[in-house]
Amino acid sequence: MKGFVVFAAIAGIALFGGLVAYSGLGDVGSAVAAAGWATLFVVLIRAVVISGCGLSWHLLFPPEHRLPVWVAIGLRFVREGVNTLLPVAMVGGDVVGARLATFWRVNLSVAGATTIADVAIQAATSAAFAILGIGVLMWLHGDGPLVRYAAMGAAVAVLLIAAFFVAQARIGSRLLNALLARLGVKGTATELVERLWSSLAAIYAAPGRVARSTLVHMLVWIAGTFEVQVALHFMGYPVSFAEALVIESLGQAVRGAAFAVPGGLGVQEGGLVALCALFGIPPGPALALSILKRVAELALGLPALIAWQLLEGRRVFRRSEPDDAVTEPRQ
Repeated sequence: MKGFVVFAAIAGIALFGGLVAYSGLGDVGSAVAAAGWATLFVVLIRAVVISGCGLSWHLLFPPEHRLPVWVAIGLRFVREGVNTLLPVAMVGGDVVGARLATFWRVNLSVAGATTIADVAIQAATSAAFAILGIGVLMWLHGDGPLVRYAAMGAAVAVLLIAAFFVAQARIGSRLLNALLARLGVKGTATELVERLWSSLAAIYAAPGRVARSTLVHMLVWIAGTFEVQVALHFMGYPVSFAEALVIESLGQAVRGAAFAVPGGLGVQEGGLVALCALFGIPPGPALALSILKRVAELALGLPALIAWQLLEGRRVFRRSEPDDAVTEPRQ
């Protein structure tokens, strides 16, 4: 697995380098310089987007186990930082976030269940956002090869997401327990699986909370469109909101499909070059747009990674206290 990740990273770097060479380093640099204050605006928009994701996660917690909203938002920044800046295949940050939630005396099963549900809802709304982008692209340009390829990709994504939701049903716990039994694992692990799935069932048994979380996630995806619109406007290539939505939605879909490539390096850039070309935007500004997005990831992700290490360090110094991260209080 590590070998594959290394290969994917090398391939992504090579693709990124090839795109820069094809676009012209000077053109890319000029576009980044022309962006100017757009960099700050993109960072601020990204901060709002991640905060919205934190709110969406917060809404999934049952009232008696609810993580404070400011903590949920802060930990969501950590989740995002780990997923975007470390080679963890876009899921390691969610594991870290669930663990850190237990530092605030949230049950481990509840923290894990809300994180699983949050990831599922995020994936579902991401697919819906991509489908919206395909519909807007058809409205702007009519049918074509790109629309058909995007539609096929969206169909595959919907099937995978549906399978993920099915796995969260009781059949998923039975399959996991059967696997653990075959591996000779008994006791605490199987009990934790049962508690985790019970917590998942309780989350989905509250459709109001799930609906509110889903709505916030969808609004967050749409809000991300302003990153594209603002950045391209400052670079001298203004696009309509509809055009920016197509670029953002399908660009996110392309990056999500390449989850094995650390940070989607090269893949995100290639997708944005192809999508921007639909609206007459040259490769240089398209690559500059991707660079601005990566600046936002660094500007927000690096402090989040530092905060993660500070939280873990404080935990080490408090080891003499009862460890609530592995217990199940208030059940």
